[in-house]
Amino acid sequence: MKVLLTGSTGYIGKRLLQNLSDNGHDVTCFVRSMERLIVPRQTTSKVEGHEIDLLKPIPEHLHSLDIEVAFYLVHSMSSSIGLFMQEEALSAKNFANFISKTNCKQVIYLSGISNSEKLSRHLQSRKDVEELLRQSGKHLTVLRAGIIVGSGSASFEIIRDLMEVLPVVLAPAWVKTHCQPLGVADVLKYLTGCMLNEKTYDDIFDIGGPEILSYKQMLLQYAEVRGLKRRIGVAPFFSPRMSSYWLYFVTSTSYYLAANLVDSMKVEVVCKDNRLQQMLGIQPLTYREACRRALERINLDTVASSWTDAMSMTKSNQLFEYLDVPKYGILHDRRSLKIKGDPDKILEKVFSIGGETGWYFANWIWNIRGVIDKMVGGVGLRRGRRNATDLNPGDALDFWRVLIADRPNKRLLLFAEMKVPGEAWLEFRIVLREDGFYLTQTATFMPKGLSGRIYWWGLLPIHLVMFQQMIRAIVHE
Repeated sequence: MKVLLTGSTGYIGKRLLQNLSDNGHDVTCFVRSMERLIVPRQTTSKVEGHEIDLLKPIPEHLHSLDIEVAFYLVHSMSSSIGLFMQEEALSAKNFANFISKTNCKQVIYLSGISNSEKLSRHLQSRKDVEELLRQSGKHLTVLRAGIIVGSGSASFEIIRDLMEVLPVVLAPAWVKTHCQPLGVADVLKYLTGCMLNEKTYDDIFDIGGPEILSYKQMLLQYAEVRGLKRRIGVAPFFSPRMSSYWLYFVTSTSYYLAANLVDSMKVEVVCKDNRLQQMLGIQPLTYREACRRALERINLDTVASSWTDAMSMTKSNQLFEYLDVPKYGILHDRRSLKIKGDPDKILEKVFSIGGETGWYFANWIWNIRGVIDKMVGGVGLRRGRRNATDLNPGDALDFWRVLIADRPNKRLLLFAEMKVPGEAWLEFRIVLREDGFYLTQTATFMPKGLSGRIYWWGLLPIHLVMFQQMIRAIVHE
């Protein structure tokens, strides 16, 4: 099937692209930056990308694209508090105008449940986009979802962060609001099940999980899945602004996203029927099941324990290529330096890091960290690396585990196996910009509880020096 996918670098879009590719569909992606488009490698499908900004009219030469079904997954909620509504409307108008001039038969839009009389800005904007897309003249299928539960989703990561950090939560009154959470795997089933399905043409469907829960119940059930003892009290004096700042400071999410989420959390998002579930024969996961699946994905320590250096991981490279580093509830140190020499030589230095080569700056500090890790029952630095210059996914590298070793795309992603109060990743990428090649180095930490944050901020002075000097040593041959 010929598919057009917008939002292919977003949370749902990335997963849908993988799903469509795995099932043999030819996919055309509209992306703002081609650097962000990750094309599945081991697939018989044809995947191509076009750099398109939907805030501007789409070039006429693309009207001849062969498209049967188009997914519209463009959202702007984290860009601002109020202006995102205008951005979403403009993007929808430009897309509707474009798609009306193609041979596309169906447009599928993932919207938000909007059955309440008074809607938030976020939900009202989704509803407005539905009307704008309907003006394309194509068969429109609208799927309205509430809270999506999955690793990396904004709502789930906020829930995770709150419960991991605070043993006792004094929450705003909106924690009593009810919703119908749905697992991300089920969202993909609904989206793909509607493709060229004439029964779904020109209709609107609410999609949700099998349970109606309050946000308080969701928080507590997550804690139960994690084996955490948590208590939640309700403080009715929290204003929307106070609630936004509360989420912002406690969960480390952006203020814009926190404010827009709080605005929507005051509105009940409950399905009015389950027609599509019956039509497609989908049995959605319970909230607890969706939480367990999400935690299995982000708890890479468990996954990593099943890998061995003697095991060839090349056949599983596609799986690791799509292991996303979390975006919410994290702390990070990101640095970038221009490469003045040969980028391939810098790539060799990146892929030779650790082991006998060391970490290019203050190896004695890394050695002390390894000794401390060994003393508390960790793996330390004793494992070194399998090969001085070659790395494969699944290899041990000192107290890291290699997740992605992608030489063609100049990317190395490591996961920490040392004892830390949380999960940590270290990523190196060489990217081409207008004025040349740059090495980007990103240390990402997802803290577990308050101790994780104390750990990160306590080591911040050391990190500031070590990470800066390490990238300089790599880039300066």
